[in-house]
Amino acid sequence: MKLNGKSGFALFLIGCGALILLGKLGGVIGGLMSFLFPLALAALGYYGIKHGRSFIGWILLIIGCFGLMVKLSGLIGLLIAIAFVFYGISLLRNTNSNSHQEV
Repeated sequence: MKLNGKSGFALFLIGCGALILLGKLGGVIGGLMSFLFPLALAALGYYGIKHGRSFIGWILLIIGCFGLMVKLSGLIGLLIAIAFVFYGISLLRNTNSNSHQEV
């Protein structure tokens, strides 16, 4: 098979279709595939910035990063909640140790 513009585009379409099918059919694979598009946008943006197409590169990078932040928002919220709990515990320990020293 000789690769030209049409066959390259056909292979691209086959690959995209296979990824969409894997995303729809697989449970764990589907979850991982939902990160693929924003990650690909961010990677293409970075590639564009490095190769002199800074305007479109920055646009793709920003859109990809926002997409990843949306996908990771549950994890980010969990990490913030854990940080609040640990900071609150450290504040309580500091106030308790200070009150025992004053007596």
